[in-house]
Amino acid sequence: MKGDNFVTSGMHSSCPPAKKISSSPAGFAEARAVIHPTAIVSPHANIGRNVRIGPFCVVGADVTLGDDCVLHSHVVLEGHSVFGKSNEFFPFAAIGGKTQDLKYIGEPTYLEVGDHNVFRENCTVHRGTHEALPTRIGSHNLLLCYSHVAHDCQLGNHIILSNSAGLAGHVTVEDHAIVSAIAGVHQFCRIGTHSIVGGYTKIVQDVAPFMIVDGIPATTRGINLIGLQRRGFPEEAIKEIKAAYKKLFLKKDGNLSTSISSLKATHTGDHPHVARLIQFIEASQRGVTR
Repeated sequence: MKGDNFVTSGMHSSCPPAKKISSSPAGFAEARAVIHPTAIVSPHANIGRNVRIGPFCVVGADVTLGDDCVLHSHVVLEGHSVFGKSNEFFPFAAIGGKTQDLKYIGEPTYLEVGDHNVFRENCTVHRGTHEALPTRIGSHNLLLCYSHVAHDCQLGNHIILSNSAGLAGHVTVEDHAIVSAIAGVHQFCRIGTHSIVGGYTKIVQDVAPFMIVDGIPATTRGINLIGLQRRGFPEEAIKEIKAAYKKLFLKKDGNLSTSISSLKATHTGDHPHVARLIQFIEASQRGVTR
């Protein structure tokens, strides 16, 4: 981007220059969104300040785009979808589409997205199935090529979905989790904070916080040591998480409820991160990957 012109790599020199929208009853902000003339933007869309919409993009009537968002080209945003500021959309991303849930009966449904997210090529995100529960994506997330977020999913912040990772409906992904390439997550599963799901992994139960899960069938391989160190976890906290892992996950044939009770009776069980781990496991509806 340079000045008021939207420059797209590979654009043919004969293409007409981009339009600068200064004012319109369509809800464009006064700070002049820059919209390529081949883009189709509904007059009922709400476009924030300094938004850049590239060639052949489609923005639907009920879309709200916050300030400084960038749509590179061939992006489709639709439905009742609200995006915060500084989100970036790469070619062929399709965000805000109708749920694929067969229980959908046609009422208005919603998608809510925070700030500073990146949606890479061909990724898809669907709205919720029911009016009362939007699909939600927080802030500072990275959704790589062909990743999929289905209806009613709830994503936190600083999450990475790698290439072709797929989340079925009603999946919850907590902050700082990573779902690696071509991993698939069953509906209603939860992915805990600071965890990693390995590539090609099939997730049918919850992934506990701070853990690495890998394989088919998925098993917990250890704690996310490098990730915790990179995010500034003190050595004392890592030591307590490791002790909890040994108690809860190392002996996979042991009774988990008994192990939790035993852990709660120790000093390790009082540590805030371990207490969060225990709380996550006790709240599980599908069981926890061990």
